[in-house]
Amino acid sequence: MTTNSEFLGWPTVLSLLLGGQDLSADVAASAVSEILRGDATSAQITAFIIALRAKGETEAELTGMLGAVRVAGVAVTLPENIASRAIDIVGTGGDKSNSVNVSTMAAFVVAGAGVPVCKHGNRASSSKCGSADVLEALGVAIDLDAADVASCLATTGMGFCLATRFHPSFRHAGPSRREIGVPTAFNLLGPMANPAPIANMLVGVAQPSMMHKMAHVLASRGVTSAWVVHGHGGLDELALSGANTVVQLRNGEVSEVIVDAADVGFGRANQADIEGGDAKVNALAVTAVLSSQAGPVRDIVVLNAAAALVIAGACADLATGKSLAQQSIDSGAAAGVLESLVRHSQELAANATAKGA
Repeated sequence: MTTNSEFLGWPTVLSLLLGGQDLSADVAASAVSEILRGDATSAQITAFIIALRAKGETEAELTGMLGAVRVAGVAVTLPENIASRAIDIVGTGGDKSNSVNVSTMAAFVVAGAGVPVCKHGNRASSSKCGSADVLEALGVAIDLDAADVASCLATTGMGFCLATRFHPSFRHAGPSRREIGVPTAFNLLGPMANPAPIANMLVGVAQPSMMHKMAHVLASRGVTSAWVVHGHGGLDELALSGANTVVQLRNGEVSEVIVDAADVGFGRANQADIEGGDAKVNALAVTAVLSSQAGPVRDIVVLNAAAALVIAGACADLATGKSLAQQSIDSGAAAGVLESLVRHSQELAANATAKGA
């Protein structure tokens, strides 16, 4: 699949979609490339993403679109010994839960257990507090370039890629997406578009119908081990409230399993038990969990961290992952990652400012 095929023109592409016809990966890629270059009008962008959603995005279309997004973005280069072990823990959003930043907390726990985490995220759009917001509130310098992100990852075990910095061309689709106010293909592409060549991913989705497609699309970008999860109650992460659906990617093979937190000794908790607030409130939740405060928030963080450790090959099962995650928190290792990331990222940001002065 290439991302530089000749564009067919909006009348042709839209006519195909309105006729219920699927686009090839190349045609979908060329359409998204037009958008990301700023060569499409707001009306054309809106028509395209709505027609695509009404028809239903295919695996081939999403694969082509993701390829175009990654070509248009800024890449993070990692050494093979880090890239092959690294993981991202991310959600598509849209679950309307307004929960604490589970994936961000799980990232610190996983990094504290020795697995490098290259987290890709943004400021809040459909929630009160995005990963970038809470990290900034914790003191992390979030707007680093590719070399500095790689330095953070190598030095502290965790790096953060601010989506707007690494995918600036997404801004061309922003006004149309905000105006229509419904999830589109771009909501699926963002979480899969980590700019680093990571081998492992834990992706939470609010739309269960897209799970198998997304697993195959992740394989197309070189991910070898991933869980695409839809949490009980509609969460875009593994939930404590009941059985969670997991589509697993392992070396090109895709399968579906059910994961229930109760099976590995977690108590039940509902969405209200993990509800968060603004960046300040959610930052306090992060420090509480990393300080070993017990309760449902710690439990859901440990559950998702355990899953990430299984995905990355650090352990064979969730029970072992649970023990490793708990040890990461209770030993202070997870909190140490946060402290190191704050210190190192701020040093890098200061150096960048000094060079630019």
